[in-house]
Amino acid sequence: MALIHERLYKSKDISTIDFGQYIKELAGDIFYSFGIEDDRVRLAINSHNIYLGIETAIPCGLIINELVSNALKHAFVGNMSGEIRIDISDKGDNDFMLMVSDNGVGIPKDMDIHNNAASLGLQLVCTLTGQ
Repeated sequence: MALIHERLYKSKDISTIDFGQYIKELAGDIFYSFGIEDDRVRLAINSHNIYLGIETAIPCGLIINELVSNALKHAFVGNMSGEIRIDISDKGDNDFMLMVSDNGVGIPKDMDIHNNAASLGLQLVCTLTGQ
């Protein structure tokens, strides 16, 4: 949330932030906190000049934080290399589509991500996507 406040402070219009720039900074911070080197896991961001208000940016940032963190923890086992993609697009009428994906090992087939009581983070993602 501090990063969102910083983005708003630097923005020409304090009601919105450049979400692509925010994603780059947020993901960079997550990669740094996990000690991930750029040559092992690559980050690809597709944001096409998306500007979001704080009421949308905060939940999207929390979703990205959780999903990128999970990918870095679980998707690239050992010294496996790969890519994490973050795509956000404007569908019109204040409707946005956010996709976070990776080409790692995948989610176990027997794991129900919508009913996973063991993962508070995935519960948070499911709740926030409902907004």
